[in-house]
Amino acid sequence: MRCLIVDDEPLAHTILSDYVRKVPFLSLVGATTSPIDALTQVQRGEVDLVFLDIQMPELTGIQFLNLLRRGASGQACRVILTTAYSEYALDGYEHDVVDYLLKPISFERFYRAVQKLMPAPPTSASTPADTATPVQVAPEPGKEFIFVKTEYRLQRVGLNEILYVEGLKDYVSLYTPTERILALQTMKTMEEKLPASQFARVHKSYIVAVNHIESVERNRIYIGKAVIPIGDTYRDAFYRLIES
Repeated sequence: MRCLIVDDEPLAHTILSDYVRKVPFLSLVGATTSPIDALTQVQRGEVDLVFLDIQMPELTGIQFLNLLRRGASGQACRVILTTAYSEYALDGYEHDVVDYLLKPISFERFYRAVQKLMPAPPTSASTPADTATPVQVAPEPGKEFIFVKTEYRLQRVGLNEILYVEGLKDYVSLYTPTERILALQTMKTMEEKLPASQFARVHKSYIVAVNHIESVERNRIYIGKAVIPIGDTYRDAFYRLIES
């Protein structure tokens, strides 16, 4: 799969180029700071996959996607967004992007994104193609999970992977050790989905996984590098929970 990196940061070129070279089914055809040049390459049919930054001075990533969607020759090209700005995620999903990677990007998260482009395994001869059941990965023994609705799919998330949940304007962010998942759900819905024995609502904008709390100090919860406030409404119930 021929890949093109479009980003105005040289460091992003270095990191993503190294990641592409590590994946056998990817081939790097170039890295550019000019989205106009990149659009020309895509429209000429020279690129299968674009790693696209959103905040660029010459042409934003969303504008690039708008132009790409209008050009018939660019329809076969897929896009993975790479940016430090999570607020643009839903805009990207409206354009049917493959994935949305928040910087700094780990190789594990990068690989999970490009794996989505791999063809599904062939169905067995005994299973008709039109009734084949999608391959599902069985959860680890004893592992529980929930499904959350992203812009373009239902995504399974293991309960033991969730560090905390942050409520935003029209959606929530689930933080795990390796990624941030944007889900089109309300905090009330998430609170109902998550078992009260493992998760606690501690603020109008936060739900935390009790097992991942490292310390609590001055009405602040520390989970890794995150510092989460404890709201007045939830303080007494939270302290009763952790003391029990």
